[in-house]
Amino acid sequence: MNNYREYLERLKKGEKGLNPFLDFLDIKLTDLKDGFAEFRMKVRPQYLQGAKTMQGGLVVALGDEAIAHAMMTQLKPGEGLTTIELKSSFLAAVSKGELIARANVFKKGKSLMIGDCLVTEDKGKNICRVSATFLLLKK
Repeated sequence: MNNYREYLERLKKGEKGLNPFLDFLDIKLTDLKDGFAEFRMKVRPQYLQGAKTMQGGLVVALGDEAIAHAMMTQLKPGEGLTTIELKSSFLAAVSKGELIARANVFKKGKSLMIGDCLVTEDKGKNICRVSATFLLLKK
């Protein structure tokens, strides 16, 4: 299992190289507390699809990362997690600006965790709602 507490502390300090996926998409952690995570990602021209709007899979990936990190704040030593179900509801398209993903842990059970995330654009418009179920992994 990973040392999630150490990882989150280093990520909060802005250390690069901890999560190559976040680095690749230039996703920034902007808030983290018990059961909550907020990430931001700029909408870049290379993230747009043929209709010149943000590619949906990238929006969902942002939400998935936010949910996972919110869940990491509630893991005990020896616990890990992996996504087993992911649902997205697209609410609006976006082609410029910045996306903000705010995720909360809805429930932590004995073997599953459930989380929700609302992705908005920087002016407050709702873009996508992401819900996820994660399997708790134990040593």
